[in-house]
Amino acid sequence: MIYPDRGAAGLALAARLLRLRTSDPLLLGLPRGGIPVALAVRDTIGGEVDILLVRKLGVPWQPELAMGAIGEDGARVLNHDVMRTTGVTPEQFAEIERRERVELERRRHLLRGKPPVPLQDRTVVIVDDGMATGATVAVACEVAYLHRPRRVIVAVPVSSVEALLRIRTCADEVVCPLVPRFLGGVGGVYRDFHQLTDDEVVRLLHPAEPDAAEQD
Repeated sequence: MIYPDRGAAGLALAARLLRLRTSDPLLLGLPRGGIPVALAVRDTIGGEVDILLVRKLGVPWQPELAMGAIGEDGARVLNHDVMRTTGVTPEQFAEIERRERVELERRRHLLRGKPPVPLQDRTVVIVDDGMATGATVAVACEVAYLHRPRRVIVAVPVSSVEALLRIRTCADEVVCPLVPRFLGGVGGVYRDFHQLTDDEVVRLLHPAEPDAAEQD
């Protein structure tokens, strides 16, 4: 299966989530790539969309390989296997975490136009455009549970086998329509997997209000 883009992937994912229509779900997109996926799901099943800010901690010489992830509220998840096999030093790890916490704070100021939607007693669906290691989604689950939701569902269009097994221990449920035996990278199952800019995400989250003249 190849998804044309993240919006199409969201529609495919929404087909697996139709049972949530009556539960008023809170869809938490992980910036940047999870936002268009979450919005496409919302357009099908309803509910609300908000963001959940997390940052991957990439190996210094291989940034796409996650040695962990951080999130709001000081949450942190470590991928000990990656840290052990790559030989990342404590000093290198601390520097990467420092930089990513600065970026996390920058995105919080940029992307949050209003206070976060409360998660307490809600059916929360964490949405991303895919999972390779699952580290980022794992910390997203940890952050979500701090706010006492009714349940946490992870929904992604594609996942590696390893990430799926990992996240099944972190969430109440995982929904994923595509789990290849070998996943070389999440982008490999998309025709359009361009890196979203901050401006694109802001426009998606906060579409401009129609001019008064257009409303007349």
